[in-house]
Amino acid sequence: MSDFTHFDEQGRAYMVDVSGKNITRREAKACATVTMKAETFKKIFNQEIKKGDVLGTAQIAGIMGAKKTPDLIPMCHPLNISSVKVAFEPDEKNSSIKIIATVKVDGKTGIEMEALTAVSVAALTIYDMCKAVDKAMVISDIMLLEKSGGKSGVYRIKNDM
Repeated sequence: MSDFTHFDEQGRAYMVDVSGKNITRREAKACATVTMKAETFKKIFNQEIKKGDVLGTAQIAGIMGAKKTPDLIPMCHPLNISSVKVAFEPDEKNSSIKIIATVKVDGKTGIEMEALTAVSVAALTIYDMCKAVDKAMVISDIMLLEKSGGKSGVYRIKNDM
């Protein structure tokens, strides 16, 4: 019918059967960017946001997001995640914060959705905590940077993005 794996012959959605796949070490890295007013950027790094520690809270939210991915994305398998790391790269010149999540598992299916969910939830948390001072923040560039493991092997985004 198509190259999409989550549809049966009748076009109905289903969860892919991974029971015959081998367990392999899998890792995925994703990113997102939150761009804001310069004043908002400074308030975050000077701990002046009334809701509290923005990046600390966003880091925890990103980890929780990765762990809750199968509750949010219907066809994702529950995975026994072995590691979630959420990091931030502040860019003062552009008043933006790049969020990078790296997620690992030894499993039968990929961990890309968990990494993408982690950066998305972290970005939404930054927005939520700062929206009182900056409703014009922009969440952008949510993407998979790289993944490894499984039969499809290694993927890395091209540097021309």
